[in-house]
Amino acid sequence: MTPEPMSPEPMDTGLSAQDRAQIAEGLSRLLADTYTLYLKTHSFHWNVTGPMFNTLHLMFEQQYNELALAVDLIAERIRALGVHAPGSYQQYSALTSIIEETGVPSAEKMIQQLVQGQEAVVKTARSIFPLADKAGDEPTADLLTQRMQVHEKTAWMLRSMIAKA
Repeated sequence: MTPEPMSPEPMDTGLSAQDRAQIAEGLSRLLADTYTLYLKTHSFHWNVTGPMFNTLHLMFEQQYNELALAVDLIAERIRALGVHAPGSYQQYSALTSIIEETGVPSAEKMIQQLVQGQEAVVKTARSIFPLADKAGDEPTADLLTQRMQVHEKTAWMLRSMIAKA
C-alpha cells in the first residue's frame, strides 16, 4: 500500500509548499526507518542470550531509548513543515527500508542486523539532505546531520563488537 501524498498546511516560513512536501516525504521515510529500528532493537534487548547477554542487553536498551527520542524529533519536524506525520504500523511498513525480524536470531546476527539497520537510517537521512539543502531548510539539515552522526557512530560500535581480530 502506497502512502497518501502529503499536502502541506498553508504557512509562510520561506519554504515553498512543494519543498516542504518533498522534505516531509523524506522525513516520513526516516521516521519509518527509525521506528522500525527502534522496534527491532527493543525486541533484541528483550530476547538476546549468550555470553554477552549483560553487555548487549544494556547496550540495546541505550540504543532503543535514543531511537525513541529521535522518533519524536523527526515527527515534530514533519509537523513543523505543516505535514501530518505517519504514525501507524501500516504506514511505517510501506515507508521503511529496514527488514523486520520476526524470529530470535543469535546475538551475533542481532548485532549484524542492527549494523545494517543503523546504516540504512544513515542512507535514508543522507538521501534527504540535498532536498533540505537546496530548499534552504537549515533546521531539517541540522536534524539530518545529527541523526547521521548518531547512526554512523552506533554502527561503528556495533561492527566493532563482531570484528574479527
